[in-house]
Amino acid sequence: MKYSFQASENFWKKFYRLSSQQKESVRLAWIIFKDNPFDSRLGTHRINSLSAHYKKTIYSVVIEADLRAVFYCEGNVVWTVDIGTHAVYK
Repeated sequence: MKYSFQASENFWKKFYRLSSQQKESVRLAWIIFKDNPFDSRLGTHRINSLSAHYKKTIYSVVIEADLRAVFYCEGNVVWTVDIGTHAVYK
């Protein structure tokens, strides 16, 4: 499936607060993510608590040990909505 991507303002605010090393890790993960957000190298998994709360399937990808990006899909559009530690799940 060919995806298009959108990012929330919240995602960008938090992205710009990351350290230089974390930003580089995000950029490396993006290379994989843009081809397939469900690539097994990203450890993509469903976040049940957020999915239940928002009544849509919310996913997370592992960027670093405690750095995650949270997204959902609407058709072929992937919306990245948050980035940060496991605290983004709450």
